[in-house]
Amino acid sequence: MTSTRAAQADIDELTQLNADYLSSDQNGDTARYDEILADDFTATLMDFTLRDRASFLEMIAAGRPFTDLKADNVVIRLLGDFALIHAHITFNTLDGRPREGAYTDTWARRGGKWLAIAANVSAQPA
Repeated sequence: MTSTRAAQADIDELTQLNADYLSSDQNGDTARYDEILADDFTATLMDFTLRDRASFLEMIAAGRPFTDLKADNVVIRLLGDFALIHAHITFNTLDGRPREGAYTDTWARRGGKWLAIAANVSAQPA
């Protein structure tokens, strides 16, 4: 496979993983997260908390405080065996207020598989 085809295959895979990540977040799908989060995953969230993998999965399982999560302006940057995914997000609070923010997720290829190793999410003040 040429390097251009290999890069496109990585972009395609990361595009699907990004969609899975967002869907898992919106729907509380800890089983899918269990497959795509690295053991040393860490997330910095909108409320400025830092969560390791276990506490992140507990938070996801407890239910999400928003609906209609959507990403646009998704940019995937390949850096060898690392990738950064940047995007703008929109969502609604449970009482229906529209909000927006952005995220940067860091992915690493480990054992031939892309895994999320870090997430950083920010949002406009409530």
